[in-house]
Amino acid sequence: MTDTEREVRAVAERAKDAAADLAPLSRGVKDAALHALADALVKRADEITEANTRDVERARADGTSEAMIDRLTLNPARIEQIAGAVREVAELPDPVGESVRGGVLPNGLDLRQIRVPLGVIGIIYEGRPNVTADAAALCLKSGNASLLRGSSSAYDSNTVIVQVLREALEGTGVPADAVQMVPGRGRESSAALMRARGLVDVLIPRGGASLIQAVVRESTVPVIETGEGLCHVYIDADADVDKAVAIATNSKAQRVSVCNSAETLLVHEDVAGEFLPRALESLAGAGVTVHGDEKVMAAAAGTSVEAVPATDEDWATEYLSLDLAVRVVPGIDDALAHIRAHSTQHTESIVTDSLKASRYFTARVDSAAVMVNASTRFTDGGEFGFGAEIGISNQKLHARGPMGLPELTSTKYVVTGEGHLR
Repeated sequence: MTDTEREVRAVAERAKDAAADLAPLSRGVKDAALHALADALVKRADEITEANTRDVERARADGTSEAMIDRLTLNPARIEQIAGAVREVAELPDPVGESVRGGVLPNGLDLRQIRVPLGVIGIIYEGRPNVTADAAALCLKSGNASLLRGSSSAYDSNTVIVQVLREALEGTGVPADAVQMVPGRGRESSAALMRARGLVDVLIPRGGASLIQAVVRESTVPVIETGEGLCHVYIDADADVDKAVAIATNSKAQRVSVCNSAETLLVHEDVAGEFLPRALESLAGAGVTVHGDEKVMAAAAGTSVEAVPATDEDWATEYLSLDLAVRVVPGIDDALAHIRAHSTQHTESIVTDSLKASRYFTARVDSAAVMVNASTRFTDGGEFGFGAEIGISNQKLHARGPMGLPELTSTKYVVTGEGHLR
Protein backbone atom coordinates (compact mmCIF):
# COMPACT_ATOMS: atom_id res chain seq x y z
CA MET A 1 0.00 0.00 0.00
CA THR A 2 1.37 3.42 -0.97
CA ASP A 3 1.61 6.42 1.35
CA THR A 4 -1.27 8.08 -0.52
CA GLU A 5 -3.48 5.02 -0.10
CA ARG A 6 -2.73 4.92 3.61
CA GLU A 7 -3.57 8.61 3.97
CA VAL A 8 -6.85 8.27 2.06
CA ARG A 9 -7.89 5.22 4.06
CA ALA A 10 -7.04 7.06 7.28
CA VAL A 11 -9.43 9.95 6.49
CA ALA A 12 -12.06 7.42 5.36
CA GLU A 13 -11.79 5.58 8.68
CA ARG A 14 -12.25 8.86 10.55
CA ALA A 15 -15.24 9.65 8.34
CA LYS A 16 -16.79 6.29 9.14
CA ASP A 17 -16.51 6.99 12.87
CA ALA A 18 -17.92 10.50 12.39
CA ALA A 19 -20.84 9.14 10.36
CA ALA A 20 -21.84 6.90 13.27
CA ASP A 21 -21.92 9.94 15.59
CA LEU A 22 -23.66 12.15 13.03
CA ALA A 23 -26.49 9.78 12.08
CA PRO A 24 -28.56 10.08 15.29
CA LEU A 25 -28.22 13.88 15.69
CA SER A 26 -31.39 15.94 15.79
CA ARG A 27 -32.41 18.41 13.12
CA GLY A 28 -31.80 21.26 15.56
CA VAL A 29 -28.17 20.30 16.10
CA LYS A 30 -27.53 19.87 12.37
CA ASP A 31 -29.26 23.13 11.42
CA ALA A 32 -27.31 25.09 14.05
CA ALA A 33 -24.10 23.60 12.65
CA LEU A 34 -25.07 24.61 9.11
CA HIS A 35 -25.65 28.20 10.22
CA ALA A 36 -22.25 28.12 11.92
CA LEU A 37 -20.69 26.98 8.62
CA ALA A 38 -22.39 29.78 6.69
CA ASP A 39 -21.28 32.42 9.19
CA ALA A 40 -17.71 31.14 9.11
CA LEU A 41 -17.56 31.27 5.30
CA VAL A 42 -18.55 34.94 5.32
CA LYS A 43 -16.34 35.85 8.28
CA ARG A 44 -13.28 34.27 6.70
CA ALA A 45 -13.95 35.32 3.12
CA ASP A 46 -10.58 37.09 2.88
CA GLU A 47 -8.69 33.85 3.59
CA ILE A 48 -10.77 32.00 1.01
CA THR A 49 -10.33 34.63 -1.72
CA GLU A 50 -6.58 34.83 -1.04
CA ALA A 51 -6.25 31.08 -1.62
CA ASN A 52 -8.54 31.30 -4.63
CA THR A 53 -6.34 34.00 -6.16
CA ARG A 54 -3.45 31.54 -6.19
CA ASP A 55 -5.59 28.95 -7.98
CA VAL A 56 -6.75 31.50 -10.56
CA GLU A 57 -3.21 32.71 -11.21
CA ARG A 58 -2.03 29.13 -11.81
CA ALA A 59 -4.98 28.48 -14.10
CA ARG A 60 -4.20 31.56 -16.19
CA ALA A 61 -0.53 30.59 -16.40
CA ASP A 62 -1.60 27.15 -17.64
CA GLY A 63 -3.69 28.72 -20.43
CA THR A 64 -7.08 27.78 -18.96
CA SER A 65 -10.04 29.27 -20.83
CA GLU A 66 -11.76 32.31 -19.38
CA ALA A 67 -15.01 30.36 -19.07
CA MET A 68 -13.29 27.80 -16.82
CA ILE A 69 -11.53 30.54 -14.87
CA ASP A 70 -14.89 32.19 -14.25
CA ARG A 71 -16.17 28.92 -12.74
CA LEU A 72 -13.06 28.74 -10.57
CA THR A 73 -13.13 32.33 -9.34
CA LEU A 74 -14.45 33.29 -5.91
CA ASN A 75 -15.03 36.82 -4.58
CA PRO A 76 -16.85 38.16 -1.51
CA ALA A 77 -20.18 38.32 -3.36
CA ARG A 78 -19.90 34.71 -4.52
CA ILE A 79 -18.90 33.58 -1.03
CA GLU A 80 -22.02 35.32 0.31
CA GLN A 81 -24.04 33.31 -2.24
CA ILE A 82 -22.36 30.08 -1.12
CA ALA A 83 -23.15 30.89 2.51
CA GLY A 84 -26.73 31.69 1.51
CA ALA A 85 -27.02 28.28 -0.16
CA VAL A 86 -25.81 26.61 3.06
CA ARG A 87 -28.45 28.50 5.06
CA GLU A 88 -31.11 27.37 2.55
CA VAL A 89 -30.11 23.75 3.20
CA ALA A 90 -30.69 24.36 6.91
CA GLU A 91 -34.27 25.41 6.13
CA LEU A 92 -35.07 22.21 4.22
CA PRO A 93 -36.95 19.34 5.91
CA ASP A 94 -34.72 16.70 7.49
CA PRO A 95 -35.34 13.35 5.77
CA VAL A 96 -33.62 11.26 8.46
CA GLY A 97 -36.11 9.32 10.54
CA GLU A 98 -38.98 9.87 8.11
CA SER A 99 -41.31 6.87 7.98
CA VAL A 100 -41.55 5.65 4.39
CA ARG A 101 -44.17 2.98 5.06
CA GLY A 102 -45.29 0.58 7.73
CA GLY A 103 -47.96 -0.34 10.19
CA VAL A 104 -49.06 -3.10 12.52
CA LEU A 105 -48.91 -6.57 10.94
CA PRO A 106 -51.69 -9.13 11.51
CA ASN A 107 -49.47 -10.89 14.08
CA GLY A 108 -49.12 -7.69 16.12
CA LEU A 109 -45.58 -6.75 15.08
CA ASP A 110 -45.10 -3.02 14.48
CA LEU A 111 -43.13 -2.63 11.20
CA ARG A 112 -41.65 0.72 10.12
CA GLN A 113 -39.39 1.49 7.18
CA ILE A 114 -37.50 4.69 8.01
CA ARG A 115 -34.97 6.86 6.22
CA VAL A 116 -31.38 6.64 7.43
CA PRO A 117 -28.15 8.25 6.16
CA LEU A 118 -26.09 6.45 3.54
CA GLY A 119 -23.04 6.83 5.80
CA VAL A 120 -19.83 8.06 4.17
CA ILE A 121 -20.24 9.79 0.82
CA GLY A 122 -17.22 10.47 -1.39
CA ILE A 123 -17.65 13.26 -3.92
CA ILE A 124 -15.23 13.68 -6.83
CA TYR A 125 -15.75 16.93 -8.69
CA GLU A 126 -14.19 19.36 -11.10
CA GLY A 127 -13.47 23.07 -11.17
CA ARG A 128 -15.97 24.87 -9.03
CA PRO A 129 -14.87 25.34 -5.39
CA ASN A 130 -18.44 26.27 -4.41
CA VAL A 131 -19.23 22.54 -4.67
CA THR A 132 -17.02 21.98 -1.62
CA ALA A 133 -19.38 23.89 0.67
CA ASP A 134 -22.56 22.81 -1.14
CA ALA A 135 -21.73 19.10 -0.93
CA ALA A 136 -20.58 19.30 2.69
CA ALA A 137 -23.83 21.04 3.67
CA LEU A 138 -26.11 18.57 1.89
CA CYS A 139 -24.28 15.59 3.33
CA LEU A 140 -24.34 17.02 6.85
CA LYS A 141 -28.07 17.80 6.72
CA SER A 142 -28.83 14.25 5.57
CA GLY A 143 -26.65 12.79 8.33
CA ASN A 144 -23.74 11.72 6.14
CA ALA A 145 -20.00 12.28 6.49
CA SER A 146 -18.44 13.72 3.34
CA LEU A 147 -15.07 13.02 1.73
CA LEU A 148 -14.41 15.82 -0.76
CA ARG A 149 -12.06 15.34 -3.71
CA GLY A 150 -12.01 18.44 -5.87
CA SER A 151 -9.83 19.10 -8.87
CA SER A 152 -6.19 20.13 -8.53
CA SER A 153 -7.05 23.43 -10.22
CA ALA A 154 -9.00 24.48 -7.09
CA TYR A 155 -6.73 22.80 -4.55
CA ASP A 156 -5.81 25.89 -2.51
CA SER A 157 -9.41 27.15 -2.46
CA ASN A 158 -10.78 23.77 -1.41
CA THR A 159 -8.14 23.32 1.28
CA VAL A 160 -9.04 26.61 2.97
CA ILE A 161 -12.80 26.11 2.59
CA VAL A 162 -12.62 22.68 4.24
CA GLN A 163 -10.42 24.08 6.99
CA VAL A 164 -12.97 26.85 7.63
CA LEU A 165 -15.84 24.34 7.70
CA ARG A 166 -14.07 21.92 10.04
CA GLU A 167 -13.10 24.64 12.51
CA ALA A 168 -16.65 26.02 12.45
CA LEU A 169 -18.00 22.59 13.46
CA GLU A 170 -16.03 22.59 16.69
CA GLY A 171 -18.44 23.04 19.57
CA THR A 172 -21.58 22.50 17.47
CA GLY A 173 -22.14 18.87 18.45
CA VAL A 174 -21.26 17.71 14.92
CA PRO A 175 -17.87 15.95 14.66
CA ALA A 176 -15.34 17.88 12.58
CA ASP A 177 -14.44 14.66 10.74
CA ALA A 178 -17.92 14.74 9.21
CA VAL A 179 -16.31 17.05 6.62
CA GLN A 180 -12.91 16.10 5.23
CA MET A 181 -10.84 16.77 2.15
CA VAL A 182 -9.26 13.75 0.50
CA PRO A 183 -5.49 14.21 0.73
CA GLY A 184 -3.37 14.51 -2.39
CA ARG A 185 -3.50 16.40 -5.66
CA GLY A 186 -2.75 13.62 -8.10
CA ARG A 187 -4.83 10.91 -9.68
CA GLU A 188 -3.53 8.40 -7.12
CA SER A 189 -5.66 9.95 -4.37
CA SER A 190 -8.82 9.70 -6.48
CA ALA A 191 -7.99 6.09 -7.30
CA ALA A 192 -7.47 5.32 -3.60
CA LEU A 193 -10.87 6.84 -2.77
CA MET A 194 -12.47 4.70 -5.48
CA ARG A 195 -10.94 1.58 -3.92
CA ALA A 196 -11.99 2.35 -0.33
CA ARG A 197 -14.85 -0.13 -0.39
CA GLY A 198 -16.02 -0.93 3.11
CA LEU A 199 -15.06 2.52 4.36
CA VAL A 200 -16.86 4.65 1.78
CA ASP A 201 -20.52 3.78 1.17
CA VAL A 202 -21.09 5.58 -2.12
CA LEU A 203 -19.23 7.80 -4.61
CA ILE A 204 -20.86 10.66 -6.50
CA PRO A 205 -18.85 12.10 -9.41
CA ARG A 206 -19.77 15.64 -10.51
CA GLY A 207 -18.28 16.90 -13.74
CA GLY A 208 -17.91 16.06 -17.39
CA ALA A 209 -18.57 12.77 -19.11
CA SER A 210 -14.92 11.67 -18.99
CA LEU A 211 -14.74 12.10 -15.19
CA ILE A 212 -18.03 10.28 -14.62
CA GLN A 213 -17.12 7.35 -16.86
CA ALA A 214 -13.65 7.05 -15.32
CA VAL A 215 -15.18 6.76 -11.84
CA VAL A 216 -17.81 4.26 -13.03
CA ARG A 217 -15.16 2.07 -14.69
CA GLU A 218 -12.54 2.14 -11.95
CA SER A 219 -14.44 2.34 -8.68
CA THR A 220 -15.05 -0.65 -6.43
CA VAL A 221 -17.24 1.63 -4.28
CA PRO A 222 -20.87 1.88 -5.49
CA VAL A 223 -21.31 4.93 -7.76
CA ILE A 224 -24.31 7.17 -8.40
CA GLU A 225 -23.85 8.53 -11.91
CA THR A 226 -24.73 12.19 -12.32
CA GLY A 227 -24.47 14.94 -14.81
CA GLU A 228 -24.01 13.67 -18.36
CA GLY A 229 -26.94 15.08 -20.30
CA LEU A 230 -27.51 14.59 -24.00
CA CYS A 231 -31.02 16.07 -23.90
CA HIS A 232 -33.51 16.17 -26.79
CA VAL A 233 -36.42 18.43 -27.73
CA TYR A 234 -38.94 16.91 -30.14
CA ILE A 235 -41.30 19.22 -32.03
CA ASP A 236 -44.40 17.20 -32.87
CA ALA A 237 -46.66 17.67 -35.92
CA ASP A 238 -49.34 19.14 -33.63
CA ALA A 239 -47.04 21.62 -31.89
CA ASP A 240 -47.96 25.25 -31.34
CA VAL A 241 -45.15 26.87 -33.34
CA ASP A 242 -44.82 29.95 -31.12
CA LYS A 243 -44.46 27.72 -28.07
CA ALA A 244 -42.11 25.38 -29.90
CA VAL A 245 -39.71 28.15 -30.99
CA ALA A 246 -39.55 29.57 -27.47
CA ILE A 247 -39.03 26.17 -25.81
CA ALA A 248 -36.37 25.06 -28.30
CA THR A 249 -34.42 28.32 -27.87
CA ASN A 250 -34.69 28.33 -24.08
CA SER A 251 -33.71 24.67 -23.80
CA LYS A 252 -30.53 25.32 -25.77
CA ALA A 253 -29.46 28.87 -25.04
CA GLN A 254 -30.68 29.90 -21.58
CA ARG A 255 -27.49 28.38 -20.12
CA VAL A 256 -25.31 26.14 -22.23
CA SER A 257 -22.69 24.72 -19.86
CA VAL A 258 -25.11 22.62 -17.80
CA CYS A 259 -26.34 19.05 -18.12
CA ASN A 260 -30.02 19.98 -18.67
CA SER A 261 -29.43 22.14 -21.74
CA ALA A 262 -30.70 20.63 -25.00
CA GLU A 263 -28.13 19.23 -27.43
CA THR A 264 -30.42 17.84 -30.17
CA LEU A 265 -33.61 19.21 -31.72
CA LEU A 266 -35.86 16.77 -33.60
CA VAL A 267 -38.58 18.20 -35.84
CA HIS A 268 -41.57 16.36 -37.35
CA GLU A 269 -41.49 16.82 -41.12
CA ASP A 270 -45.13 17.99 -41.20
CA VAL A 271 -44.30 21.09 -39.15
CA ALA A 272 -40.73 21.65 -40.34
CA GLY A 273 -41.69 24.07 -43.13
CA GLU A 274 -43.35 26.47 -40.71
CA PHE A 275 -41.19 25.84 -37.65
CA LEU A 276 -37.62 25.69 -38.95
CA PRO A 277 -37.23 29.20 -40.48
CA ARG A 278 -38.54 30.83 -37.30
CA ALA A 279 -36.63 28.57 -34.95
CA LEU A 280 -33.37 29.00 -36.84
CA GLU A 281 -33.69 32.80 -36.71
CA SER A 282 -34.41 32.61 -32.98
CA LEU A 283 -31.40 30.36 -32.41
CA ALA A 284 -29.26 32.67 -34.52
CA GLY A 285 -30.28 35.57 -32.29
CA ALA A 286 -29.00 33.59 -29.32
CA GLY A 287 -25.68 32.92 -31.05
CA VAL A 288 -26.29 29.21 -31.67
CA THR A 289 -24.48 27.27 -34.39
CA VAL A 290 -26.72 24.61 -35.92
CA HIS A 291 -25.40 21.21 -37.00
CA GLY A 292 -28.17 20.16 -39.38
CA ASP A 293 -29.20 17.34 -41.67
CA GLU A 294 -29.90 18.05 -45.36
CA LYS A 295 -33.41 19.41 -44.80
CA VAL A 296 -32.24 21.64 -41.99
CA MET A 297 -29.32 22.93 -44.06
CA ALA A 298 -31.73 23.79 -46.87
CA ALA A 299 -33.98 25.69 -44.46
CA ALA A 300 -30.97 27.47 -42.92
CA ALA A 301 -29.96 28.89 -46.29
CA GLY A 302 -32.69 31.51 -46.03
CA THR A 303 -31.90 32.55 -42.45
CA SER A 304 -29.12 34.30 -40.54
CA VAL A 305 -28.18 31.21 -38.50
CA GLU A 306 -24.67 29.80 -38.74
CA ALA A 307 -25.13 26.22 -39.95
CA VAL A 308 -22.82 23.31 -40.70
CA PRO A 309 -23.70 19.82 -41.97
CA ALA A 310 -24.28 17.35 -39.14
CA THR A 311 -22.10 14.27 -38.84
CA ASP A 312 -22.92 10.99 -37.11
CA GLU A 313 -20.79 12.22 -34.22
CA ASP A 314 -23.04 15.26 -33.71
CA TRP A 315 -26.01 13.12 -32.69
CA ALA A 316 -23.93 11.65 -29.84
CA THR A 317 -22.28 14.88 -28.65
CA GLU A 318 -22.98 16.71 -25.40
CA TYR A 319 -21.75 20.10 -26.62
CA LEU A 320 -22.17 22.20 -23.46
CA SER A 321 -21.75 25.14 -25.82
CA LEU A 322 -23.79 27.25 -28.25
CA ASP A 323 -24.07 24.33 -30.67
CA LEU A 324 -27.21 22.35 -31.46
CA ALA A 325 -27.74 19.27 -33.63
CA VAL A 326 -31.02 19.53 -35.60
CA ARG A 327 -32.75 16.78 -37.56
CA VAL A 328 -36.07 16.45 -39.39
CA VAL A 329 -37.83 13.13 -38.68
CA PRO A 330 -40.78 11.46 -40.47
CA GLY A 331 -42.75 10.90 -37.25
CA ILE A 332 -42.84 10.45 -33.51
CA ASP A 333 -41.59 6.84 -33.65
CA ASP A 334 -38.52 8.00 -35.58
CA ALA A 335 -37.90 10.65 -32.93
CA LEU A 336 -38.20 8.02 -30.21
CA ALA A 337 -35.82 5.69 -32.06
CA HIS A 338 -33.28 8.52 -32.35
CA ILE A 339 -33.59 9.27 -28.63
CA ARG A 340 -33.16 5.60 -27.71
CA ALA A 341 -30.02 5.43 -29.81
CA HIS A 342 -28.32 8.56 -28.49
CA SER A 343 -29.84 9.74 -25.21
CA THR A 344 -27.97 9.60 -21.91
CA GLN A 345 -31.39 9.18 -20.23
CA HIS A 346 -31.31 12.58 -18.58
CA THR A 347 -34.13 14.79 -19.95
CA GLU A 348 -36.25 14.76 -23.10
CA SER A 349 -39.03 17.16 -24.07
CA ILE A 350 -41.99 16.99 -26.46
CA VAL A 351 -43.82 20.06 -27.72
CA THR A 352 -47.33 19.17 -28.84
CA ASP A 353 -50.99 20.08 -28.45
CA SER A 354 -51.95 16.43 -28.90
CA LEU A 355 -52.75 14.62 -25.66
CA LYS A 356 -52.37 11.31 -27.51
CA ALA A 357 -48.88 12.22 -28.73
CA SER A 358 -47.76 13.47 -25.32
CA ARG A 359 -48.94 10.29 -23.61
CA TYR A 360 -47.34 8.14 -26.30
CA PHE A 361 -44.03 10.00 -25.89
CA THR A 362 -43.93 10.00 -22.08
CA ALA A 363 -44.80 6.29 -21.94
CA ARG A 364 -41.98 5.32 -24.30
CA VAL A 365 -39.12 7.64 -23.33
CA ASP A 366 -36.83 6.02 -20.75
CA SER A 367 -35.17 9.04 -19.16
CA ALA A 368 -35.01 10.50 -15.67
CA ALA A 369 -37.26 13.42 -16.67
CA VAL A 370 -39.72 13.87 -19.53
CA MET A 371 -41.08 17.34 -20.26
CA VAL A 372 -44.33 18.10 -22.08
CA ASN A 373 -44.48 21.63 -23.49
CA ALA A 374 -41.68 22.77 -21.20
CA SER A 375 -37.97 23.51 -21.47
CA THR A 376 -35.41 20.84 -20.56
CA ARG A 377 -33.85 23.47 -18.29
CA PHE A 378 -36.48 22.71 -15.63
CA THR A 379 -34.78 19.45 -14.61
CA ASP A 380 -33.29 20.87 -11.46
CA GLY A 381 -33.82 20.30 -7.75
CA GLY A 382 -34.64 23.93 -7.08
CA GLU A 383 -37.03 24.20 -10.02
CA PHE A 384 -38.78 20.99 -8.92
CA GLY A 385 -39.27 22.48 -5.46
CA PHE A 386 -36.89 20.04 -3.75
CA GLY A 387 -34.37 22.69 -2.71
CA ALA A 388 -30.64 22.17 -3.21
CA GLU A 389 -29.36 19.09 -5.01
CA ILE A 390 -26.10 17.15 -5.03
CA GLY A 391 -26.54 16.40 -8.74
CA ILE A 392 -28.91 14.89 -11.29
CA SER A 393 -28.80 11.11 -11.57
CA ASN A 394 -29.48 9.50 -14.93
CA GLN A 395 -29.09 5.94 -13.69
CA LYS A 396 -31.90 3.68 -12.46
CA LEU A 397 -30.75 2.33 -9.10
CA HIS A 398 -31.59 4.08 -5.82
CA ALA A 399 -31.95 7.63 -7.15
CA ARG A 400 -33.03 9.06 -10.50
CA GLY A 401 -33.36 12.69 -11.51
CA PRO A 402 -32.52 15.63 -9.21
CA MET A 403 -30.91 14.29 -6.04
CA GLY A 404 -32.03 16.25 -3.01
CA LEU A 405 -31.77 15.31 0.64
CA PRO A 406 -34.04 12.22 0.51
CA GLU A 407 -31.85 10.74 -2.23
CA LEU A 408 -28.86 10.98 0.13
CA THR A 409 -30.54 8.49 2.44
CA SER A 410 -31.23 4.76 2.45
CA THR A 411 -33.79 2.98 4.62
CA LYS A 412 -33.89 0.42 7.39
CA TYR A 413 -36.73 -1.57 8.93
CA VAL A 414 -37.48 -1.17 12.62
CA VAL A 415 -39.63 -4.04 13.89
CA THR A 416 -41.10 -3.85 17.41
CA GLY A 417 -42.72 -6.82 19.12
CA GLU A 418 -43.82 -7.97 22.54
CA GLY A 419 -41.85 -11.18 22.85
CA HIS A 420 -42.95 -12.35 19.38
CA LEU A 421 -41.51 -15.68 18.23
CA ARG A 422 -41.70 -17.18 14.77
